[in-house]
Amino acid sequence: MAVDKPAHQLRVMPWWLVLVGLLIAAALGWLVLDLLLSEADRATQPDTRATLRIDAIRTGLTVVAGTGGGLALLLAGRRQWITERAQRHQESIAAQDQAHRDRVQSHAEAVAEAAQRHQDRQSGAAEHDAAERRLTELYTRAVELLGNDSAAVRLGGLHALERLGQDNPGQRPTIAAVLCAYLRMPAGDGEPRETEVRRTAQRVLTRHLRADDATYWPEVRLDLTGAALVDFDAAGCTLVDANFTAATFTGTTTFAGATARGRLLLGAAVFGDVVFDDLNVEGEIVLDGVRVGGSASFDDASFDDLSCRRSSFAGPVSFRRATFGQPTSFDATRFEDAASFREADFVGALSMEHTEFAGSASFHAARFTNMALFRWTIFGAEALFDHARFTDAANFGRARFHSMASFRDAQFSRPPQVDQARAVVDPGHRWPTGAVVERLDDEWLLLVDR
Repeated sequence: MAVDKPAHQLRVMPWWLVLVGLLIAAALGWLVLDLLLSEADRATQPDTRATLRIDAIRTGLTVVAGTGGGLALLLAGRRQWITERAQRHQESIAAQDQAHRDRVQSHAEAVAEAAQRHQDRQSGAAEHDAAERRLTELYTRAVELLGNDSAAVRLGGLHALERLGQDNPGQRPTIAAVLCAYLRMPAGDGEPRETEVRRTAQRVLTRHLRADDATYWPEVRLDLTGAALVDFDAAGCTLVDANFTAATFTGTTTFAGATARGRLLLGAAVFGDVVFDDLNVEGEIVLDGVRVGGSASFDDASFDDLSCRRSSFAGPVSFRRATFGQPTSFDATRFEDAASFREADFVGALSMEHTEFAGSASFHAARFTNMALFRWTIFGAEALFDHARFTDAANFGRARFHSMASFRDAQFSRPPQVDQARAVVDPGHRWPTGAVVERLDDEWLLLVDR
C-alpha cells in the first residue's frame, strides 16, 4: 500500500513581519511625498506651488494606500492558501481514516472467514470420521455374517455387502475382493445350501460388471484363482484383468458378449460346457492347459492375443467367424471331437505345431493373413481347407493326415511346405495345386517339397 509523503510543516507568520511591511509602505509613501513636494516648491507661482503640493500629498497618500492594499491582498491570498491547505489536509486525514477502517474491516472479515473455514473443516472431519466409523461397523458386521455357520445368515451377509458397495463406490474393490476370497475358499462336499450361497456370490459379482447397467461398478478386478464356480454367468460383463487360473467351472459357463480388457487368465481351468460367443478381448487371453469336458463355442469372438497351448477339448469346439489378431498358438492342444474354424480370420501368425485333431478339423473359407504353421499336426479325421486363403507362408511339414484331406479351391500366395508330411491312402484327397505326392507303402502317402 502506498504511503503519502508528509506535507511541509506550516510556519506561523511573525508579527514583526507585518510591522515591517507597514513601515516599508509608510517609508515608500514618505519618499514619494518628499520627492513630489520638492518638485512643487520649485514652482514660481504661489498658486501653482500650492496646487502641486496638494497633488503631491494626494499622490503620497495614494502610494501608501496602494502599498497597504497590496499587503492586505497578499495576506488575504495567504489566508486562502492556508484554508485550502487545511481542507486538503482534512480530506487526506479522512481518506486515511477510511482506508484504515476498510483495512480493519477486511481483516475482520478475513479472520471471520478463516474461522468459518476452520469450523467447516472440523465439522467435515467429524462427519467423515463418523461416516467412516459407521462404514467400518457395517463392513465388519457384513463380513461376520458371511462367516456364519448358517447359510441363510451368509446370504444376508452377501446382500449387506452388495448394498454397502452400491452406496459407497470407494468400497467396491474391497467388497469384490472379499467375495472373490469367499469363492476361492473350499466349496465343501456340494452341500445344496452352500452351493446356493456361492451362486449368489457369483451373481452379486457379475451383476455389477455389466457396463450397460445402472448398478455397474467400473474397474473392479476379479481374482478367482482356484475358485470353484457353478454355472458361472459372465455374459455381457466387462472384465478388467480378471484371473480365473486353475478355477473349476461346473455346469454351463458363459462369457458370451463379454469384453475383456487387459489380461483374461484362464490357464489350467477346468470347464464343463463353456460359451465364449461374441467375446471381445482387448488384450491377452490365456487358455494354456485348459480342460473342457463338454462343448466349447467361440463363434464370432475377437482376440487380440490368444494362447491356448497344451489344452484339451473333449467335446465339439467351434471358432466360426472368430478373429485372431496377434500371433495365436494352439501348440500341443488336443481336440477330441470335431473342431471348426470355418470362416475364421487369422490376422496374426498361427501356430498349431504338435496339435492333435481326433475329430474332423474344418478350416473352410478361413483366411490366413500371416504365417500358418501346422508342423507335426495330427489330423485324426477329415482335414478340410476348402476355399481357405493363405496370403503368407503355410507349413504342413511332418503333419499326419489319418483321413481325407481336402484343399479344394484353396488359394496359396506361395507353394505350401509339406516336407515329410504323410497321409493315409484315400481316394477323397484334394491336394493343393502342384503338390508332389509319392506312394510310401500300401497305407501311407508321402508329400514332398519340390
